[in-house]
Amino acid sequence: MSALQEIRNRFASVLASFTDDVDASLSMIRSSQDPKFGDFQANCAMPLAKKSGVAPRDLAQQMVDQVQLDDFCETVEVAGPGFINLKLRTDWLEQQARKIVGDERLGVQQVEPKRIVIDYSSPNVAKPMHVGHLRSSVIGNCLERVLRFLGHDVISDNHIGDWGTQFGMIIYGYRHFVDQAAYATAPVAELARLYRLVNQLSDYHDACRKQPALEEQIANCGEQIVQLEGSDEDPKKKKKAIKKLRGEHDGLQETLASMRSKRDAIDSDPELKKLAAEHSDIARLARLETAKLHSGDEENRALWDEFLPECLKALDHVYEKLGVSFDKTLGESFYQPMLADVVANLKESGLATDSDGAICVFAEGNAAPFIIQKSDGAFTYATTDLATIRYRVEEFGTQVMLYVVDTRQSEHFKLLVDTARRWGYGNVEIQHVNFGTVLGDDRRPFKTRSGDTVGLESLLDEAVARAYDVVVENDPAGDLDEDTRRSVAEAVGIGGIKYADLHHNRESDYVFNWDKMLAKNGDTATYIQYANARINGIFRKGDIDLTDLRSKAATLRLEHASERGLFLQVLSFGDALAVVERENRPNMLTQFLFDTANRFSTFYQDCPVLKEEDEAVRTSRLLLCDLTARTLTQGLALLGIDAPKQM
Repeated sequence: MSALQEIRNRFASVLASFTDDVDASLSMIRSSQDPKFGDFQANCAMPLAKKSGVAPRDLAQQMVDQVQLDDFCETVEVAGPGFINLKLRTDWLEQQARKIVGDERLGVQQVEPKRIVIDYSSPNVAKPMHVGHLRSSVIGNCLERVLRFLGHDVISDNHIGDWGTQFGMIIYGYRHFVDQAAYATAPVAELARLYRLVNQLSDYHDACRKQPALEEQIANCGEQIVQLEGSDEDPKKKKKAIKKLRGEHDGLQETLASMRSKRDAIDSDPELKKLAAEHSDIARLARLETAKLHSGDEENRALWDEFLPECLKALDHVYEKLGVSFDKTLGESFYQPMLADVVANLKESGLATDSDGAICVFAEGNAAPFIIQKSDGAFTYATTDLATIRYRVEEFGTQVMLYVVDTRQSEHFKLLVDTARRWGYGNVEIQHVNFGTVLGDDRRPFKTRSGDTVGLESLLDEAVARAYDVVVENDPAGDLDEDTRRSVAEAVGIGGIKYADLHHNRESDYVFNWDKMLAKNGDTATYIQYANARINGIFRKGDIDLTDLRSKAATLRLEHASERGLFLQVLSFGDALAVVERENRPNMLTQFLFDTANRFSTFYQDCPVLKEEDEAVRTSRLLLCDLTARTLTQGLALLGIDAPKQM
């Protein structure tokens, strides 16, 4: 049973007499930050008192007089300006402990299930996965694990990009630039090279076309700044206008620097310069290859059929390292036959209209339309996403759809949800679970020294290699054999990468830092894994048979403050998962695990386990250690992180 939820349930009927927004007041009942104030604290009386004109302490006392908590609270007291402090009865806590000692779910109750589809990762298959795919993959996988553990009927879907413009670029590159020997040896690496080459040549010609106009725009902006500086404008207005223009000027200069860099890379390389001259219309011709593929051209379809399996194998290799798998992998190509009907249906329903040759859905209050078919007849991501919603509802009976996609796509999902609602899917809960960017030390998107986006596979390999060095350094006596060292390094390295991502608020950007990620102390996976390994070390040292320990009809005693604090923390596991479910925030689970590891550290310092002479107390503390290890292991598993028993 969740003590917090039970307290909130008891307060709910009482609070209904004081406010119409009971849920807001219930959210102010939380675990106490300091044990001297009890186990839980209700801080709802003070804001309610301001509205009612009653003194906060008086209002708090009225609540205490009405709420019925005697059966599991030892004390319920009003303190300070109007806080309500609650301390649970020790016998009630020990009763809960007896229940969860033998409970595989550690006291976490299952919810009423919903059919949920989680759409995450979704790379373009023709390109190697990079660090930009990390956040969607680990956040989505964590949410999938948590929701499934809570009892929901979850379908994970990797909506891969297997039909877009990148294939036209690769087909063009294959026809003109392929190294057949390299393709035979490592097909995906060669296809990635072809994609980068076609993209580079396309960018070069685009820069050549746009640079003169951009330079003129920069010059005009500079002239406006000079004119403003010498004008008789109001000083405040002038300062504001100049600041705005200088910002625009700096932004244009950055764009120009990028263009020059793209041009210099080609102009300084005779071979690339020759290719650029020979393929001056490469961007248009690559788009034409895409159009031919989509229209059913036999040769392009044959190449697509040849390329795709190799690309999927490369993706699966990375997912295997990351410990991620999917129930479905229904890419853009799967929905392609459905798109024309989606457009026709939206037109028939009056939602879609013609706008300058394109078919669009307009949303009230949004200037940009939701384009579902371009003027050249091509369908868009919007069309595919709408077809996906219809398919998932009709085929899977989906009630909730979660799209784990970065924040830059917010407008797209805002329009998608609005269109789907008006199209007849208003009873389906569709959420954009957005997230920020992985940054380097320069606080720019994380890239290699050469400026390339960091490959995800190379990032994972480096994490494991660094973790191996840490494992060896911390095992000077050679207690671990080589296989164990490698296994622990895998768990620590991959776990460190995942945890470093998940423990941040998903909506925030974060700076990637190797040293912090693998640190044994602080809010890291390694610290939590080490706490679990330390507990298992106690069991090894004491030659403890865990099956026998759990089968004993022993009472888990909570006489010491550190014992009580650790058990209260373990007992709140379900509360932490409920917040993850409600807010789609894995960092609430990482915070719980970090706090649990900290509580165990305090307990370990304060309470002897194997050296305890009283056998009943010793058994009780071993049971508490076991509950803690099981909670840490289960919590890490829900993050997608392994918990080695020895480190």
